[in-house]
Amino acid sequence: MKRILIASVGLFCLAAPVLAHHGFETEYDNNKTISATGVVSKIEWTNPHMHLYVDVTDAGGKVTTYNLELTSPNAIQRQGWNKNDLVPGEKVTFKAHAGKVVEERAALDSLVKTSTPKQEIFKGQRPEDLGSN
Repeated sequence: MKRILIASVGLFCLAAPVLAHHGFETEYDNNKTISATGVVSKIEWTNPHMHLYVDVTDAGGKVTTYNLELTSPNAIQRQGWNKNDLVPGEKVTFKAHAGKVVEERAALDSLVKTSTPKQEIFKGQRPEDLGSN
């Protein structure tokens, strides 16, 4: 009996991370995209997803901070992006899929520096490429 209990707990611990992972459509709106230009305020190279914070100032002077989710740092580095390619204070233009609950918490789709607008430094997987997670 003790072995069955230990085996059950072990299987649960292995399955918990799989159950915890979310699908794109759980958090983000596939039909609502955001495009904006702003200044990078923070970059978090954390697992399981990187986060990029961009301060966007509207015509009235109000600043909105967008929390943009990327893929994992490892996947970003395999795309050729490293920690020196983008730093806080740089001006960027991004496209993202808005969050369902909080629009400013979005899934980053593409990113360019305004100083090099034809050179996309991040190109995420589009929802149609992801399928159902």
